Amino acid sequence: MKAVVVNEFGGGFHTEEVTIDDPIGMEVLLDVKASGLCHSDMSVANYDLGYPVPAVFGHEVAGVVTKIGPDVTDFSVGDHVVGSLIQYCGHCTNCLGGRSHQCLRPEATLRAAGQAPRLTRPGADVTQGFGLGGFAQQALVHSNQLAKISPEMPFPQAALLGCGGLTGTGAVLNTADVQAGESVVIVGAGGVGLHAVNGAVIAGASPIIVIDVNDTKLDKAKQFGATHLINSTRTDPVAAVKEITGTGADYVFDFVGIGAVQEQGIAMLAKGGGLYVVGVTPGQTMTVDGYDLLQGQKTITGIYMGSGVLQRDVPRYVDMYLSGRIQLDGLVSKEISLDEVAEGYASLADPSITRVVITKF
Repeated sequence: MKAVVVNEFGGGFHTEEVTIDDPIGMEVLLDVKASGLCHSDMSVANYDLGYPVPAVFGHEVAGVVTKIGPDVTDFSVGDHVVGSLIQYCGHCTNCLGGRSHQCLRPEATLRAAGQAPRLTRPGADVTQGFGLGGFAQQALVHSNQLAKISPEMPFPQAALLGCGGLTGTGAVLNTADVQAGESVVIVGAGGVGLHAVNGAVIAGASPIIVIDVNDTKLDKAKQFGATHLINSTRTDPVAAVKEITGTGADYVFDFVGIGAVQEQGIAMLAKGGGLYVVGVTPGQTMTVDGYDLLQGQKTITGIYMGSGVLQRDVPRYVDMYLSGRIQLDGLVSKEISLDEVAEGYASLADPSITRVVITKF
């Protein structure tokens, strides 16, 4: 099959022929119909973050099941599915407690040492990034990393749910459990931040304040349901949030990951409010005033994958999309072919481009 391979860190993306194995155990083979370009894949392609090269990355995957392993019970050939970064064993204490996003044995979704690799090319094994490897015509994935979806769901929009949708919408609905009438601030109006706006709208939050440094992105946030927009290059965001809310925000969601921004997030919280850290920038730190946390009864929470339960949340978000309750069409700015991954990533520098999705394989 054709796949986009990273042969050396920082060496770019190369379309090559790669051999994919047949499914064993609880594995599912799918024809990939859509694969989103996420910045995380660019990071692991450029830097050694624990995934050996050569490797096939791509973790926002949607497709159709073509073959299943002998132990698979939840999927059938022809099913439409979405893949996700959430890797879980289903048996540890966290999984049994309903917290599969905090699984203690995520490696259980991968093949064990001594088993044949899922991906190979002549003379070399090929790493399958995140257990998915979606920058390819096919993907071989453990069934725990898949969710079945309605065949009415378009594949490009579906692919974005497995990472950005779970993370952004789930941060609001699952982790923070925002209630109607509570105030929400979303810092960063990129793809994941817009998913969070979706979540805030569903929750009935008010006001929904979005902060960014780019007016084009802010305008899109308004289209998704933001009630107030703040360009932090022109306006003090802390003062503006306090003026809008009167007392400060109940929830601040940071999708940027810069220490100074997170410190602003803490400062704009109301008494009892919470900062939820979603964005990550390596090497960044924030300074926290312990007395302010104590007196203000503020909390800081790190979020992974929106505290998502994959097989519950993705179908739920699909239903919300199909019923017109959340927006996804506005996220898909550009569709490309498998051979255009490098160009697709370059286009993300344009603030009018929210997400790029491979749809031609």
